Amino acid sequence: MTDRPTLRHVVFFSAKDKADIPRIVAGLKLLADIPHCSAFEVRQNTQNDALSSEVDVVVYAEFANAEALAAYKADPLYEAAIKAVRPLRDMRIAADF
Repeated sequence: MTDRPTLRHVVFFSAKDKADIPRIVAGLKLLADIPHCSAFEVRQNTQNDALSSEVDVVVYAEFANAEALAAYKADPLYEAAIKAVRPLRDMRIAADF
């Protein structure tokens, strides 16, 4: 196995209204300015999988450890992103591995 971060954090979002996807992406990009992750991406789902169309936006982040993830979630920008995105989203599913 190759070297990889201790913790990967992936979050899937669906929009209540597909027209709001750009606003969701913009709100989630606030998270990029939080310094505790070693890698961070926000991407709109390309919807290329014919069997699944529920996910509209994906957040992917890498952390050195659980403490770094906790510090990321404690940052005020995390709350700002939640405030911007929560009213626009339907589903949110997170996975840490």
